[in-house]
Amino acid sequence: MKVKTLIISILFAQQFFAQSYQKLHDKAILIDTHNDILMKIVDDGFAFDTDLKGKTHSDLSRLKKGGVDVQLFSVFCDGTQVNPYAYANQQMDSLDAVLKRNPDKMIKVANSKELFKAVNQKKIAAMFGVEGGHMIENDLDKLEIFYNRGARYMTLTWNNSTDWASSAYDETFNNDLTKSGLSDFGKQVVQKMNALGMMVDISHVGVQTFWDVINTTTKPIIASHSAVYALCQHQRNLNDEQIKAIAKNGGVIQVNFYSAFLDNSYIKKVTDFYAKHSSEMESLTADGMNEFQSEDFLFNKYKNEVEPFRVPLSVLIDNIEYIIKLVGADYVGIGSDFDGIQSPPQELDDVTNYPLITKALIEKGYSKKDITKILGGNFLRVLKANESKNKSK
Repeated sequence: MKVKTLIISILFAQQFFAQSYQKLHDKAILIDTHNDILMKIVDDGFAFDTDLKGKTHSDLSRLKKGGVDVQLFSVFCDGTQVNPYAYANQQMDSLDAVLKRNPDKMIKVANSKELFKAVNQKKIAAMFGVEGGHMIENDLDKLEIFYNRGARYMTLTWNNSTDWASSAYDETFNNDLTKSGLSDFGKQVVQKMNALGMMVDISHVGVQTFWDVINTTTKPIIASHSAVYALCQHQRNLNDEQIKAIAKNGGVIQVNFYSAFLDNSYIKKVTDFYAKHSSEMESLTADGMNEFQSEDFLFNKYKNEVEPFRVPLSVLIDNIEYIIKLVGADYVGIGSDFDGIQSPPQELDDVTNYPLITKALIEKGYSKKDITKILGGNFLRVLKANESKNKSK
């Protein structure tokens, strides 16, 4: 009888805990600042408001199931497009079409006031984030058009540098790079973004560009999808001094889910994988697939081979904790990179699994207040600060 009572007690406790973390997750405003599904909508012809399970990390119904209240949709191209500005607008058009078909489920918002209204109406609030300054084609008017279409941040570079800002990739690997950091025009871009109320995103930028941004901006900045260099020595990650500078600036670091930025051994594993399947990769490319499509195809085809590449969920939590221990709980959030990555952490199979992050943070002993900040409150603070007409420093 005692054994039976113990079992019942354990089951009750487990059920209570599950209800507790789900309740907190549902109550918090969950904001993900980086999702690349628009690229798949345009390139692969997916309809975001249909069931895409097994094909993507995201779709409209699964966002809702995962408790996502605010999604910043990445507008991405890799710099090889002839007309990057036109391609960016095509991605924006694709989301606008989804919004038009689903006004009761998701709505584009322009500011924090509209965001809160959408959340209160149980709708997903949508914004854009432009991932790569090359899409403005050295034209400040195009930057403003992006803002008017709903872009609330721009990542100054992707891996490719612009004429006015150097990327982390080029600063690390490009021996032909003649000048690093922000040019005079690059500083004008930052100033224009500050004036518009558009957040400056330093994910992907080089170290020199980062410090030039810190010395130029008058508003808090974001890293929309970055991780910690001390834990994984990838050029895309932020070192301790950069993390401290973002905190001093009042900004926020949205932690990336990509295993390559969380595990030092990932790059070698995936390089060996592609080498093993190089002939198939070449065949896919010859058939018209781009690099991202062919990589996705191989990862889906050989799931048993690539599954061990995924880091444990605990490694993602380690990145969040590292930032908290270094600068406090006010400067970290969530920037998944879903649908722009092949290998998210174990258990985080798609956007429906976000509650597991809340569960892990509770298990680590963080307060409801701090967890609410991490899930979205910190980003909201930075969004509001960028909307303000008053300079923050």
